[in-house]
Amino acid sequence: MQHTSRRSRQSLARWLVTVILLIVAAFFGQDQLPGRSTAPQRGPLPDTVSGAGRTVDGDSLFVGQHEVRLKGLDAPEGRQTCTRGGNSWPCGEASRNELRRLIGKDVVMCRVAERDRHGRLLSNCTAGGRDLNAGMVASGFAVAYGSYVREEGDAKMRKRGLWSGEFQKPRDWRRDNGIGQ
Repeated sequence: MQHTSRRSRQSLARWLVTVILLIVAAFFGQDQLPGRSTAPQRGPLPDTVSGAGRTVDGDSLFVGQHEVRLKGLDAPEGRQTCTRGGNSWPCGEASRNELRRLIGKDVVMCRVAERDRHGRLLSNCTAGGRDLNAGMVASGFAVAYGSYVREEGDAKMRKRGLWSGEFQKPRDWRRDNGIGQ
């Protein structure tokens, strides 16, 4: 009789472990915590988004609850540094600050073109009538990436922002630092 009881307890223990593992796998297999999603967002693509802008870096921000990346440009990452006059300076931080300055206290309005590979809304954005995409390249705190070649040429000629010294293109810096691969 004790042999059957022991066997039943072992079966019950295996069953409980299996159920617990299935529950844990189901929980961690889905992005259930708001703001914690590691998978790119999917679903319907809005035509436009608008709201308060919270900068992430010089080419990405949150507009309301939407993560947006400015289309046609590339800006230094937050930790990226550049060189000017032989000294290192935090050009990634300066780029984020420039986007913050361009937004000011105005509402950000974005025309959405598509999603990037990270699920962000790839967009052309304005704040207070100012074109944020063109403004970032014209200020020299972002490089042209498929658009805004004229603005980049002017910033380069006038040695604005990144062009006032030496810098590694943001794409190359990310590759060399294993970011966004």
